[in-house]
Amino acid sequence: MAAYGKCFDPTGARFGIPTFPWQFAPDGYATRRQLRERGLRPGGQPVAAQVMRHHRGRKAGVQVAYLYRVDRAKPVRPMTSRKWGALALAMHARRTCPQCHLTYSYCIPTSLGVCLLCAYPDTPPTTN
Repeated sequence: MAAYGKCFDPTGARFGIPTFPWQFAPDGYATRRQLRERGLRPGGQPVAAQVMRHHRGRKAGVQVAYLYRVDRAKPVRPMTSRKWGALALAMHARRTCPQCHLTYSYCIPTSLGVCLLCAYPDTPPTTN
């Protein structure tokens, strides 16, 4: 546990909230993703703790995941027919080229803003 000493602050004196090393969080806490796997959501509760680990690729040098109390979590709201409809319209808009108005089976790249045929009109299509 000596290697994890910089990330171990169960009282929250150093980081403001209880902090544990990666994979050493006590029972009763979960990340958003873990709550979702259980069919739960944070439900407006504040962050209860965090897990931290050193990460060379990050600018700050650490990677942090926020934890929520499982006993205060609420069930996920069910998808209604209106939510499904809104999601379908949003996905249709992401797949439709604004220039040629064709709908594709993939989302239009946001880096281009248009479909590949409109972005590169001089390039002949390849056939495999």
